[in-house]
Amino acid sequence: GMKPTYGAISRHGLMAMASSLDQIGPMTKSVDDAEILFEAIRGEDPKDSTTLPPKHFRSEMLPAKLRIGVPYDFLKEGVDVEVLSNFNQTLANLKSLGHEIVPVDLPYIKYSLAVYYILMPAEASTNLARYDGVRFGLHVDGANSIEDYFKTRAAGFGPEVRRRIILGSYVLSAGYYDAYYKKACAVRDLISRDFDRVFSGDGQIAPVHAVLTPTSPTPAFKIGEKSDPLSMYLADIFTVPSNIAGVPSISVPTGFALRDGKKLPLGTLITTSRGREDIMFGVGKVISLPRI
Repeated sequence: GMKPTYGAISRHGLMAMASSLDQIGPMTKSVDDAEILFEAIRGEDPKDSTTLPPKHFRSEMLPAKLRIGVPYDFLKEGVDVEVLSNFNQTLANLKSLGHEIVPVDLPYIKYSLAVYYILMPAEASTNLARYDGVRFGLHVDGANSIEDYFKTRAAGFGPEVRRRIILGSYVLSAGYYDAYYKKACAVRDLISRDFDRVFSGDGQIAPVHAVLTPTSPTPAFKIGEKSDPLSMYLADIFTVPSNIAGVPSISVPTGFALRDGKKLPLGTLITTSRGREDIMFGVGKVISLPRI
């Protein structure tokens, strides 16, 4: 699964949930296929003002020796033993190939999940306001126009969607906008600067070509196993930072965990700087398992 640089691929025609986070990217059986699809669908679109011109993207031959950054402090809590073992083996494989593994400091990345679950519901509540049974989409008849509206939204949205609309409306309300939404936007900028700093260097550290983390803190869980919404949200801990910062990332398969006699796939997430999908694909081809 691949998430491109924000603006690399047009979102025209996409049903919006959170406009500053929504991305279109390929899901494929190999990194090569993901690269082929990305190159085919990316580009400027006059119907999407957020798309970026080609000058924002580079494609160069990768150096023989890559510097790979790992935010070790971010991996200390809540990561399954098998997931961590697989991730460390991936790093060891990269090191054996001559690449350099260095620790990187991303001090604000730990707030990514909290920021995401403020910004995303806020934008979702705004975007989903249009589905009111009047203009388009589902319509359920009530005794009057107000009842039409209530019944349509109750029938058309599931529990999780309703939860996000309520949460989003709450953080955007007059009494809480500054306390939650505005602060989340400020921390989002800090997270983005963290990534910019490690990819460009800041005089104290040399820049890294990519940042690696596990894709998920746990192997795949059973359907219905996580009934608590918060535990489901925690599964996003490694994937939301790149989305918040607008940088590209790709999840590639790097091993398996054995659970109840079944092999469950484990993945490693590769994140690079804006417009450097070429590096992201290059690292992905080195560490991914053979095509299945």
